[in-house]
Amino acid sequence: MRLLLFGANGQVGWKLQKYLAPLGDLKVCSRDNADFNNLNKLQKIIRNFAPDIIINAAAYTAVDKAESDKNQSFQINTTAVELLAKEAKYLDAWLIHYSTDYVFDGSQLSPYKEGDITNPQTVYGKSKLEGEHLIAKSQCKYLIFRTSWLYSIRGKNFLKTIISLAKEKDELRIVSDQIGAPTSAELVANITALCIYKISQNNLAIKDISGIYHLTASGSTSWHAFAKHFLKEAENLGEIFSVKSEEIIAINSLELILPTKRPLNSILNTEKLCKTFNLTLPSWETLADRIINELYLRKI
Repeated sequence: MRLLLFGANGQVGWKLQKYLAPLGDLKVCSRDNADFNNLNKLQKIIRNFAPDIIINAAAYTAVDKAESDKNQSFQINTTAVELLAKEAKYLDAWLIHYSTDYVFDGSQLSPYKEGDITNPQTVYGKSKLEGEHLIAKSQCKYLIFRTSWLYSIRGKNFLKTIISLAKEKDELRIVSDQIGAPTSAELVANITALCIYKISQNNLAIKDISGIYHLTASGSTSWHAFAKHFLKEAENLGEIFSVKSEEIIAINSLELILPTKRPLNSILNTEKLCKTFNLTLPSWETLADRIINELYLRKI
């Protein structure tokens, strides 16, 4: 089996390299050698390698910046994705792609299911949703994994920001009215590899498998509670912060001045994924504690 990975140096892409390697002949592409602004070169990479599965972990994820950089956001998240889908169809290959909770407006009280009405409120969300639509329109074989609240020990993310701020600042103010399931990049990569393996081994019916799936850790929390949990566990491991975990101040989203509005409810219902692929997703606490130990051992 030949696998072609784009976005190899991102949070999910970095972990995917580890989990995809045992599945077959893996070709890894980063921004340096696969520019999503150069569609001709992108097509040549795909045609020359002729993969059985294309995994796209590349994305424009700067939510605030996207508002003033709309063209680039749509180029990466929509136009280039359409090319990947068409090439997957041409080669009769699978396309694995990642999307986001931002395709929803966050106003729903219950966890979002795959078929719930989408209503993105940001350029980022709109570009990701349009990418989803174009993949489906191409009629290629595909798995779209919508995820949320991603973090890892690599790249910029909420956890690493909290660590830095807790060491540098005398006060931390974190929103408590936005809820979701903190999800490690490692989990996303691991589940992706498992799904690819099951597809390749079990010859599952494409018409029943191809589609959109929600992929997050189980359970839910707020950003405020997540930050408190993380710092508390780090303190238990001997880390010292200027702001202690119990001192973090809970604030309302309206007090947080940002260029774009964040969804209040980012919880995604993962029943479809678990049932289709016979999976059990670990709790966000389990995954967070694992990362905490990894960070502590690295003395960050």
